[in-house]
Amino acid sequence: MPTPLPWLEPRDAFPDPEQAWGPKDPVPGLLAAGGALDTAHLRTAYGRGIFPWFNEGQPILWWSPDPRMVLPPAQFRLHQSLRRTLRKFRADPRCAVRVDHDFGAVVRACASTPREGQDGTWILPRMVAAYEAFHAAGHAHSVETWVDGQLVGGLYFIALGRAVFGESMFAHATDASKIALSALVCLCLRHGVELIDCQQNTRHLASLGAREIPRAQFLRTIARTQHAPSPGWAFDPVYWDALLPPAQAMAPTA
Repeated sequence: MPTPLPWLEPRDAFPDPEQAWGPKDPVPGLLAAGGALDTAHLRTAYGRGIFPWFNEGQPILWWSPDPRMVLPPAQFRLHQSLRRTLRKFRADPRCAVRVDHDFGAVVRACASTPREGQDGTWILPRMVAAYEAFHAAGHAHSVETWVDGQLVGGLYFIALGRAVFGESMFAHATDASKIALSALVCLCLRHGVELIDCQQNTRHLASLGAREIPRAQFLRTIARTQHAPSPGWAFDPVYWDALLPPAQAMAPTA
């Protein structure tokens, strides 16, 4: 029999992440249900390696999977096709990466994009409202891909100090979400971020260099890095140099 799933009242503390259901339980990684989605709860949850994820008709569900999927920025796998796309994007004056220019639009676009291998969305209206409040508190940010004045792709993430937690991406144009992820990698390399949390294993993230690490290792890392000074989350085109050295950026694309 699995350990009973704790039910949280709004003022209850989160259980220890090590109490999350394991591989022999019905839903590995599930830690608790209930609680609240306000900014204080979200700040506490992310700081302990816990995140909310639930579908329509379900209570709030809190997760802390083991192992944890992470992307070390220094191990980002820049495939040749994406390298060519980034060179063209960087050289085109119609194209730009913006941070926090329209956070709400990014979250809503992500809500209309199902996660890999899933139907529907987990970013329900109450989640949108919660993350917009989290953004207003300075903990949630968006990286946005703009072309000809139009938002064509992006992602949003949580940042506590130098602990970064990726949440969701969307693309309305080819490679637009990959461009935003590449820009986030550049920001993280610039500011000494060790890991980007990806939560769960997907083939797409694995193809870009993400890998699984033990939850205990992940928790040690975020316990240390969330108390580091918070970077200024703004993108300068010079940050592309981390992935595209100047000689490559100027190389012919043909």
